[in-house]
Amino acid sequence: MKRLRRRLAVARGDEPADLVVRGGRVLSVFTREWLEVDVAIADGVVAGLGEYEAGDTIDASGRWVVPGFIDSHMHLESVKLLPDEFARLVLPLGTTAVVADPHEIANVLGVDGVHWLLDASAGLQLEIFFMAPSCVPASPFESPRRPLTAGDLEALMRRRRVLGLAEMMNFPGVIGAMPAELEKLVLEGAEHVDGHAPGVLGKALQAYAATGIASDHEALTAEEGRERLRAGMWLLIREASMARNLKALLPLVAEYGASRIAFCTDDRDPEDIADSGHLNGMVRDAVAAGIAAEDALLMASHHPALWHRLSHLGALAPGYQADLLLLSDLEDFVPELVLKRGEPVAETERAPVPEWVRQTVRIQPVTSASFAIESSGSTVRAIGLVPDQVVTESLEREPAVVDGRAVADADRDLAKIAVVERHLATGRIGLGFVAGSGLQRGALASSVAHDAHNIVVVGMDDADMAAAVSRLAVLGGGIVAVEGGRVLAECALPVAGLLSDAPLAEVIAQSRACNEAATQLGWSGATPFLTLSFLGLSVIPSLKITDRGLVDVDRFELVPLEL
Repeated sequence: MKRLRRRLAVARGDEPADLVVRGGRVLSVFTREWLEVDVAIADGVVAGLGEYEAGDTIDASGRWVVPGFIDSHMHLESVKLLPDEFARLVLPLGTTAVVADPHEIANVLGVDGVHWLLDASAGLQLEIFFMAPSCVPASPFESPRRPLTAGDLEALMRRRRVLGLAEMMNFPGVIGAMPAELEKLVLEGAEHVDGHAPGVLGKALQAYAATGIASDHEALTAEEGRERLRAGMWLLIREASMARNLKALLPLVAEYGASRIAFCTDDRDPEDIADSGHLNGMVRDAVAAGIAAEDALLMASHHPALWHRLSHLGALAPGYQADLLLLSDLEDFVPELVLKRGEPVAETERAPVPEWVRQTVRIQPVTSASFAIESSGSTVRAIGLVPDQVVTESLEREPAVVDGRAVADADRDLAKIAVVERHLATGRIGLGFVAGSGLQRGALASSVAHDAHNIVVVGMDDADMAAAVSRLAVLGGGIVAVEGGRVLAECALPVAGLLSDAPLAEVIAQSRACNEAATQLGWSGATPFLTLSFLGLSVIPSLKITDRGLVDVDRFELVPLEL
């Protein structure tokens, strides 16, 4: 009550504000106007716009004053950083809030891991909101440590900063009215649900939307985006390190306006953010592509807040939290100053990491024989990479056969791929082939492998594949590049096999070195380890692989390697 009284007094002009941002052009997200007004801040909240006095002022003359950016859908684990280090990376770039789906750590540590991540992110200047992971496992073909139950989800959705139910990845199960999936949609707290429906169109999309799932970040084409908008869904335009959909979907903004469209990053490498920016990079690229700056800024701030019902964020107006950016131009969108709750970005304290979230890689010992594929000489199914996308093709290939075994062959651009179960040391390994990587030598392995996060390894040599997997077991998880039994580069991710406990600069350097080593081994596609991590995701078309074998996602069933 005391703070509200003071805010009213400041708004009326009866008392000075704590801080006034003066002389800038302030974006009204409601009218798309640039207002030449002061922004008066009291107790971290905007008290009023107009002419105000304060003890402290910030001269914003010649600057553009805009709301802080909000990522409408992302996965903290994909950035490889603990929450405090992630905040150090993105706050200076203008991202002041994110909505995270922690289904990665949920697959490894169960609901306890999600509660820990919630606790570890509390108190940061960067506001991290969560959605409760809806699909652990993502499908019946994946092997997490243990499934999340309806009771787990209800408990999570009672937590502060948990906004609703995260992306419903088992879209075939939803569309087909599987009872286990429908049960989640009627849970208390599940009134707000994110979607995940790659390639779904027509009546199947109508059925998906009829459940109340009202967003999707998986649209790859303008046709898919248009159908989602027409179905009343929010279109979350994704620009990840691998799945880059901004260019394909921006024409919809020109066609229909920016209403019900928001930006998200989904899965980003830390070095990609350091090099190209975060949401500010999406705004920059959208404006460079011809989108009005006002529309691009709305899709990065006000619209994510609208979708996620964050009524205190996403605008510079009376009663809104004072998260604001000072921009020197409307081209580069690199903030000169970031204010969070009316305060400059401060140094973040390192949160302790408990021992129980470490040492999660438990595998049966592997040798080169673990990756041998017996062959009858038949054609095999191969996962075909699609440049800059998480979808894949289901290809038919003739592998090279040596001594009755199908082997990787650089001349045919056919690498071997395997997924090794790593939670319960079952010894289960799924084997297959992947085309389009360009890999010539060695092996790449990762314990970040959506969504069950078993170990995925791709290689041209079985012994190198075994060496890479064995090294990850020693590290407690991470990413690694191996050639001739020798580690070329590695980035340890000992926290759940997903996150590093090292400082930001060190993680970026290690991640960059791993990508460079992959390139030296011949990798020619998109960001190698993110690409690798999605080859195990059994809910994105068309052909994927888990520890249980090859998954035909279009038919939603396990299929044999040989045809």
